[in-house]
Amino acid sequence: MSDEVGQAEAGEVDRSPSLYDRWLAVRENELTVAVLAFLGVFLAPFVLVFVPDQLGVPDMYVGWRNLVILTLIWGIFAIGYDLLLGFTGLLSFGHAMFWGTAAYTAGIFSANVTGSPLAMIFVGTTAAVVLAWVIGWISLRRGGIYFAILTLAFGQMIYYIAQSPLGWLTGGENGFNEVQVDPLLGFLPLGAEVAVVPDVLVKTWLYVLVGVATVLAIVVGNRILNSPYGVVLRAIRENEQRAEFVGLNVWRYKLMAFVISGAFAGVAGSLYVIQRSFVPIENTLNWQVSGEIVIMTVLGGVGSLFGPIFGAGLYMYVANVVSGMPVVGDFWHLILGLVFIAVIVLMPRGIWGAVEVLRGLISDAFGGERR
Repeated sequence: MSDEVGQAEAGEVDRSPSLYDRWLAVRENELTVAVLAFLGVFLAPFVLVFVPDQLGVPDMYVGWRNLVILTLIWGIFAIGYDLLLGFTGLLSFGHAMFWGTAAYTAGIFSANVTGSPLAMIFVGTTAAVVLAWVIGWISLRRGGIYFAILTLAFGQMIYYIAQSPLGWLTGGENGFNEVQVDPLLGFLPLGAEVAVVPDVLVKTWLYVLVGVATVLAIVVGNRILNSPYGVVLRAIRENEQRAEFVGLNVWRYKLMAFVISGAFAGVAGSLYVIQRSFVPIENTLNWQVSGEIVIMTVLGGVGSLFGPIFGAGLYMYVANVVSGMPVVGDFWHLILGLVFIAVIVLMPRGIWGAVEVLRGLISDAFGGERR
């Protein structure tokens, strides 16, 4: 009898969750995601700029604070794009039109109405959402490569419209250089230092604005992906016909995913013009911008929430730091291509895929189940 009791007790012990399983339960909580995102965003300047400087790493190999800000802005753009590509299975080659339209709308709005950063973000994002709804309503009537080509065609059409017919408004090839950015909330200049926070963490209110926007983007993205709506998007990606057979209006869900992705691009584009106080047409509406966001997303890991941010960081480092290095700087495009090939071959699921593999090894070490 005592042996049976001992076996039962042993069975109960075996069925108890491991330390790693308990961590997984905590990690999947929305509050945990928000806290981790907040810590990651606001510790980034300390880890990427201050620590290397203290260790004596030469300046040519280290990024700078504005580069961290730029990475976060592109990270928001990449998160929204991954909602479309990684979770819905739609490849768009024209997403620069939402990023650029938001940037131009926010810039023109600041010059003629108000330079309030929050108002600029709202107006720029609204313009991107409206454009995404119109373009999506037309383009999503075709699928596969036809959808990708349609988005590319619409993107180029908007690029040439902004360059020539609307050149009197947009500045044409010279870009829009009349951007006026007012203090945040009316009394916090974006270039001013944040007095209550150490400089090694957050130096300016611009970083606070971009950092908060990044955290909100991660939280919203996590909420979407873990909601029934996110489950439907995954179902559409896996088997669109089966999703239709169970009664889902696939076209409507795809359109909404396209609009949401355009909204993320709109927020990022608005922040971009706030950060630069200038709207360069080649860095906003050119088709190369659409290619860059695809590369960032694939580098970070298609179908992951945090992966696109890492992909954006790697791309920004090569494009801005490696390109300025002696000897190899002129070949940064080649280096980026080699990095892209290496990631695809060695880490098919991107940087975040490698993180998940490492996480699986840790799970095995602690006796947990892989997820």
